[in-house]
Amino acid sequence: MTNPLSRWTLLLVPLLASCAAPSVTKESGMQAPEFVRGEVRVTEHRQGDDLLSAGLGLDGLAGAPSSIAHPLQPTPAELRRRAIQTSWKGIADLGPLGGYGHVYGAVPNVPGREYQAFAWIPDAHSPHRVLLQVPDNFDRSHRCLVVTASSGSRGIYGAIALAGAWGLPRGCAVAYTDKGTGGGYFDPADDTGVALDGTRAKRGSTTLEFEPAKEATHGDIAVKHLHSGDNPEADWGRHVLQAAQFGLAMLDRAFPEQAPFTAQNTRIIATGLSNGGGAVLQAAGLDDGHLLAGVVALEPNVRVPGQGRALFDYATDAAIWLPCALVDARFDSAPMARTPQGDVPPAWAQRCHQLHEHGLVSGTRVAQQAAQAYEHLRAGGWTDDAMTTAASTTALDLWRAITAGYASAYMRRGPDDMPCGFHYAGLGAHGAPGPVDAATKASWWADASGIPPGNGVGLFGGTDHSADPTLPGTLCLRSLWDDTDASTQPLRDGVAATTVKMPRASLPLWVVHGASDGLLPTTFTSEPYVAWLRAGGAHPLYWKVPHAQHFDAFLPIPGFGAQHVPLLPYGYAALDRLWAHLYEGAPWPALVPTPASTPRGTGALSKEALDLPAAWTPGPG
Repeated sequence: MTNPLSRWTLLLVPLLASCAAPSVTKESGMQAPEFVRGEVRVTEHRQGDDLLSAGLGLDGLAGAPSSIAHPLQPTPAELRRRAIQTSWKGIADLGPLGGYGHVYGAVPNVPGREYQAFAWIPDAHSPHRVLLQVPDNFDRSHRCLVVTASSGSRGIYGAIALAGAWGLPRGCAVAYTDKGTGGGYFDPADDTGVALDGTRAKRGSTTLEFEPAKEATHGDIAVKHLHSGDNPEADWGRHVLQAAQFGLAMLDRAFPEQAPFTAQNTRIIATGLSNGGGAVLQAAGLDDGHLLAGVVALEPNVRVPGQGRALFDYATDAAIWLPCALVDARFDSAPMARTPQGDVPPAWAQRCHQLHEHGLVSGTRVAQQAAQAYEHLRAGGWTDDAMTTAASTTALDLWRAITAGYASAYMRRGPDDMPCGFHYAGLGAHGAPGPVDAATKASWWADASGIPPGNGVGLFGGTDHSADPTLPGTLCLRSLWDDTDASTQPLRDGVAATTVKMPRASLPLWVVHGASDGLLPTTFTSEPYVAWLRAGGAHPLYWKVPHAQHFDAFLPIPGFGAQHVPLLPYGYAALDRLWAHLYEGAPWPALVPTPASTPRGTGALSKEALDLPAAWTPGPG
């Protein structure tokens, strides 16, 4: 999911340089694929601007939000720069102790061109955005296309810290899809959505990234991932394959003298993390045309038919039970599980009381109730490692935000018809619904994570005036999964539609997952997937990395990073090994031992903590 809240990104320090605006060009030549409707926007990024960091460099990416000269009317170039910066900060640990650019990774200047368009899955109500970045140093002797999908519900640049950072400096072109997610929010208050260049536009004035039917918007803010009526998660694999096809077609335009670019003469490497990791695994199972030459998936949100647990299942369970379970003394040292004074958050103790009131636990003391909540989660497959790091997700109320939104997506509901009474509106005075600040709205495409709350939008409904106000909505969401009533069957059907298919056995495939992932625990996702592949005759590689968790971007939080290592360097290392196999003739190994990583500690990250072989350079840096 990889969707940390913006207040934590403020921990990632100083100032930015300004960058030259890209030029927009028209290129003649081959037609776009038939699934592209409308224009292909081509921009050039050189002289103070580039593909990988929009000219900000590592220090600028880590610094304060890039400036917008006129906040009510940001330019496409300003929005792009902010979108790239926001995507980097949401995925990578750019903090002073994190080691990015020193121990692993790099952010070199990579000039080049971008090709961007709206693409359509057959019968979809809304498009997904596709983008190809073509570096000027494209290696024509090792024709390489990296294809990726955004993490979480992020916009088009949502995987740039993985796919772009690894592929662009190596001379690969990189094709992205937002997989039907992103910050293309529609506000019926002024009837505006997001145009192809990221700016806001009125309905009917141009093609919009997301435009709900007029009758579906009576006042609530509409979000593409959640309200398009398409259940985009069911099509994430198709989005990835279309992005790969778009990438090949745009390479034909970029280098007509070397066309055609095909999967037979251009190696296509698929990689993604979190929801993007799940998307590339979906694509691998649908790749009947052998487009993909290899796949590296990090912390994938992957659902195997009849095995593991679906995200909506364990997330609604966690939303109810984790606040109480984390009261247990075994979690006293878990980051974000206690107040700054070292106390149990009062709301979590109240959750234990409410579980007792609902007859879900029998203990009469909070300690007994917490122990019973803990045992409930353990019986459902949760490990202590996963629960410990899930304290952060619980403290930030992400379980409720995720499940309220995903319920709407799975059930194909509109903004005014979300399950359990939830809806999105602007945040007015004192947290009440109100108009969205105009400057905040103007930058939604660049800044928004793709699932509110955040960026001036609040999640409302599903609450009461009790001492535990969010519990009624949380219990309602859980009932959608547990009920057998016909009215809730669309949710279970929507979840079932997201399961993966078996990829071809010969496809080089590597899954990299943090052993301490508390958002997409390995016991529900990667482990059943890898076991399923092996039972089906495939030979995937699998790293369950000790002390790695879901959010590298959380590692700058005091007390959090000391207990963990970042996951990105292991993804870079796996991609390096795949490159060596595809381009240098290195055999694809039957087994690669998982590195014996150790927690970073209170100081800066060291190479020794990562325990990657010295011969492996983790990333292009």
